[in-house]
Amino acid sequence: MKRPLAYICTAASGEAASSFCRTVYEAGFSPICPSLVLPGFLNDAVPKEHRDGIDIARDLLRRSHVLVVCGRVIDETMIDEIATAQRLHITATTLDGILTVQNQGHTGRQAGNKSA
Repeated sequence: MKRPLAYICTAASGEAASSFCRTVYEAGFSPICPSLVLPGFLNDAVPKEHRDGIDIARDLLRRSHVLVVCGRVIDETMIDEIATAQRLHITATTLDGILTVQNQGHTGRQAGNKSA
């Protein structure tokens, strides 16, 4: 079964961003996290590379099925990503929202199996 693409919207990087991606993966999605990947090959201090990073992230967002807001801090980039998702009619939710839906799905399957 193909996993829907989930754009990870976070100000975090490194281990925290990896942890968010793992959680979203375990919830059944294919996570895409520009804040985790792009700094590996783009230098944000170089204006052209900074702009290219924004363009790459927007392109990845356009291809995604859902935007997942992760973490407690919301920075300017995240505000722009959320607004872009709204403009493109891409569902936006939080990590807690993804986990709530996942848990309800498991409960529903278990209840369905008991009555079978």
